[in-house]
Formats: sequence, C-alpha cells, structure tokens
Amino acid sequence: MVTDSNKLHEECGVFGVFCSETTDIASTVYYGLFALQHRGQEGCGIAINRKGVIKCFKDVGLVNDVFTHENLKLLGEGNMAVGHCRYGTTGANDRINVQPIVVNHVKGRMALAHNGNLVNSAKLREALELQGLIFHTTSDTEVISYEITKERLQCDSIEEAVERTMTKLEGAYSLVIMSPTKLIAVRDPHGFRPLCYGVTEDGRYIIASESCALDAVGAKLIRDIKPGEIVVFSKEGIKSIKTHCKEETEGALCIFEYIYFARPDSVIDGRNVHDARVRAGELLAKSHPVEADIVIGVPDSGLDAAIGYARASGIPYGIGFIKNRYIGRTFISPGQASREDKVKIKLNPISEVVKGKRVVMIDDSIVRGTTCARIVRLVREAGAKEVHVRISAPPFVSPCYYGVDIDSKDKLIACKHTIDEIAEIIGADSLGYLGRDVVESIAENELCKGLCCACFDGKYKTDVPDGNVKNRFETELP
Repeated sequence: MVTDSNKLHEECGVFGVFCSETTDIASTVYYGLFALQHRGQEGCGIAINRKGVIKCFKDVGLVNDVFTHENLKLLGEGNMAVGHCRYGTTGANDRINVQPIVVNHVKGRMALAHNGNLVNSAKLREALELQGLIFHTTSDTEVISYEITKERLQCDSIEEAVERTMTKLEGAYSLVIMSPTKLIAVRDPHGFRPLCYGVTEDGRYIIASESCALDAVGAKLIRDIKPGEIVVFSKEGIKSIKTHCKEETEGALCIFEYIYFARPDSVIDGRNVHDARVRAGELLAKSHPVEADIVIGVPDSGLDAAIGYARASGIPYGIGFIKNRYIGRTFISPGQASREDKVKIKLNPISEVVKGKRVVMIDDSIVRGTTCARIVRLVREAGAKEVHVRISAPPFVSPCYYGVDIDSKDKLIACKHTIDEIAEIIGADSLGYLGRDVVESIAENELCKGLCCACFDGKYKTDVPDGNVKNRFETELP
C-alpha cells in the first residue's frame, strides 16, 4: 500500500538463530532481516554470540545498506544471534534507538530485540529512573531490558527473570533475547504481535516475526509462539514455559497483520496472509457491489484483496499500477514531506488498463486520506471514467497503543467525516469499507484464538496510557 501519513506505521521485525556449533550465522540473520524489511526501514542491527562474547553492529538505514560484506565479516562466527529491523513507534529515528539492545551486567551480557509497544512504558521508566538507572535511548525496549536485568540479578536463570518481568509489562511485545548460553522467544499474553520458530535441515533453530523469514533461510515452520509463552533454546534442548499463557480461547493478534503489515506469503497463527486478504476482497464485493469494468489493487497489500473482489464480483481483474520497486513502503518513511515525495514516484497507473473504464480500486486502509486522494487523481488522469474505492478494512476510529503509530484521533479522517464526505474528499465516485461485523472472519481458523480490532471499535485489550508521553524526549520546549 502506498499511504499517506495516511496510514499505519508498523513497528519492527525480530529474528534469532540458535545452533549447537560455532559457525557463520551473520549471513543467516542478514537474509532473515532482508525478508522482514517490510516491517521497518529506519534501522537494523545484528548481535552475534560467540562463546558468551556478544558482538553487535547496528545503524540507521536499510538492511542492504547497513550490512555490507565487510560489516558482516567483522561480526565473526557464533552459535547464536539476534537481529532486528526497526520502525520506531517509541523514540526518535536515531542510531542510538536501533536494536538489538545489548546490556552488560555482573552475570554476563544480554542482547534483546523487541517488536511491539508497551502501554505502561512511561511509568516503568520513571520508576527505574528514580532508582538511579540511567537510560541511553528513548525507546521502551530499553525499559524491558532493564526490567529483565533487575530480575536476572535475583534469579538463577535468564528464563526465570523473563518470567518475572512479564508480570510488570503491559501491552504488545514479541521478544528475542540472547544470554551467554540461551536464546529465548517471548510473546505477550495477548499475542498482539506475531512470533514463530522453525528449524533448518542442519539443525539451526530460527525465531522470526513472520514465517516468510524462515522460508528465506531454508527453515521449516514448526509453530507459532503461543500468547504468553516463553520458549528457551539451549544446548539442553527446547523448553516451553506457559505460566503467562491465558485460556486457549483468548488472544488478540493485531488484525492489521493480516490486512496490511505481514507479507502475503507468511502464515500467522495458522492463517495464510494472502488467503486472508483474498477473503477480505470477497467480503467487500458482497457488501459493496458496484457496476464496473475492471478491478485494480493498490500495491502491495491491496492486490490480494483486489483478486478476491474480482473473483466474487465477476468483474475482470487488471494490473492498474506499476510500482517502483526501489521505493520502500511510503508510510514507514519517517516524516510527512518524505512520504509525500515518495508517493509521487512510487506508483504509475497503466492508462491502457483503466482508460475509458469504470474502475474499482482496492486499498487496505485510509488514515488521513491525502495519499488515497492522490492515487485516485492518478487513475482519473490516466483516463478512468469512474473510480470506485473499496477498502479491505473498516474505518479507523480509535488510536492504537500496541505498536501501530496512530496515537491520536486527530489523525483519523473517519473521526471527522462521514463515508460520503470521505468519498468526496478523496475524489471517488463511491467508497465502501469492509464491515466491522465481518472483518474478524478473514482470519478464522482453529489456531487463531482472537484478534485485536480496537482501532475499529475502541475496545482495547488492556488499559491505555494517560496522555501521549511516548515522544516526550523528542518534544521541544515551548
């Protein structure tokens, strides 16, 4: 999707490797992060563990730019590794906020990578500061690392420290944690963000935000980490700790993992993302039919839904846009000016496909509306007779506190205007959204135990923060 600041800003991708022997695993993490690049484009990092000694390299920029052949070589060999690619929902886009975070303490070292957003980060940070701890970043990931370290100094094992820390954390967190001898995967009790693990033919265990990263390194998906579960990988084998797991019927995976964030070739909580998006398009066609000549999708995540809409409606599907593959996901680009500049060169409509036709244009969401208006205008300028916009998600009416960077209703066009008014603002002949009553059905399967749809209905799974304090260290004085 090409979006305005108009869209959701997703958070991060995490990746981990554990193998029994010391070997070159930096390249494995590199390929894994490359597969997760869509989840964050601000910065990336890799930490390698060699016999308890952790080397880390990280910087702002894309995976391919940060990790040159020389930088990967400097990391050396190891038997464990943690990787991260970042979009910052908390903390500025500075190198210091790039992950993994590496902590040194009396019982060894620890590297941590985090995907998600804590809702009680400010309270935890204040309490730690009043105890004399000094923070070096402005992200909530450092809060998590300090809380684990505090507990580790009182515990016999790193997994026990993680287990204790989870009682303090509220919100979304999928973690990959590396101690001198263990690699640990952690998913919050609600399961807001995805996390899975697999194994390669040569016995390397891989942890990743999405299964597409397992595919990229030749690993077979074993299963998703369960909400609330801690999975420990060590030379003694694999251990699962389920102290914080809720009832099997509970869960709150972010619905937008299926609608937008994840790659279509990923399988999350038992549901293929491509199939979920096609299903959304089919439901759209049934609930918002229109007489038209062709269905097109806005790359990338609108394409699958467009296939579904065309299939269910009988209207032919066409490739309406050519995407410049050298421009990243627009909304993930920090800064409104940057996003708008990139939208101008990211998509080009194919006039031969839309000229003189009544077009159904499928996209995954509208946040502010500015980019959608721009794309509709492009299609009209290419000669379309009519442009009917269909959105494979319900309207956004509430902020998200779990890792999607929409923290105020002021940024949501659906909070200020009716659907007819939004259609007029974006220049569409008609506009239809996927209904809130059916959106959860796109991910239905025996393994998906629940979804978070708070951005559509304001029904949050946790308490929400009082005020917007997550960017307080980047806010200038009046």
